[in-house]
Amino acid sequence: MPSREEALALLKEYNDNPALVQHGLQVEACMRHFAAKAGEDQEKWGIVGLLHDLDYEKYPDEHCHKAAEIMRQRGYDEETIRAMMSHAWGICTDVEPLSAMEKTLYAVDELSGLVNACVLVRPSKSIMDLEVKSVKKKFKQKSFAAGVDREIVKKGAEMLGLSLEELMAEVIEAMRSRAEEIGVAGP
Repeated sequence: MPSREEALALLKEYNDNPALVQHGLQVEACMRHFAAKAGEDQEKWGIVGLLHDLDYEKYPDEHCHKAAEIMRQRGYDEETIRAMMSHAWGICTDVEPLSAMEKTLYAVDELSGLVNACVLVRPSKSIMDLEVKSVKKKFKQKSFAAGVDREIVKKGAEMLGLSLEELMAEVIEAMRSRAEEIGVAGP
């Protein structure tokens, strides 16, 4: 299994857009947080989060399928590849999230994007003062971060056995823990 450093280099090799790299880092932070809470392999879960949108910029029409091909060529195991594929279940893959790692990726991908958007509109531009109630308010505004599929977020929370508010709180906490590195610490 390639290292985290190799995974980050791979993500940057296929993504020139800094926002896509930042999103990978944010999802990685969430995955590591949930892995730690569950007593799972933080490195493996983190790499899955980091690489989940590996092919999105260069191969949007082959999303996940091209990433699986690239990851196989680079020595990633089938468990990691399957988890990456599962985040797009019902969108561009038929890989249903079944394991804890897959369900977590499915749950945090869209929500981390919404949380990031919430941070960007805050006066502080920081996650450190972001509260669940603010995220929930923006979640209800369909026009805010319109690309975030709210139904996926709800389904993801349900898969994890969490309320929407609990999932939001965990994602905020996860992103706070690496705020500087993932670009949400403020100016």
